[in-house]
Amino acid sequence: MAIVDKDDVLLNSREVAFLLDLSPDTVNEFARRNVLPAFKKGRQWRFRKRDIASFKRQMRSVNAAA
Repeated sequence: MAIVDKDDVLLNSREVAFLLDLSPDTVNEFARRNVLPAFKKGRQWRFRKRDIASFKRQMRSVNAAA
């Protein structure tokens, strides 16, 4: 039995959009432009929860510095 770290969970565009308060279309565009780390599984973008958490922290620090 494999142990899965909760931060290794894969999210879809809608879930990421909810977490980042963005539209799913914006999340997909960010994935296409490599703004958000993502990969394709079939035709859908997938995101690692830990990568989204890291992105969120970076955005907070950028906004705090502004």
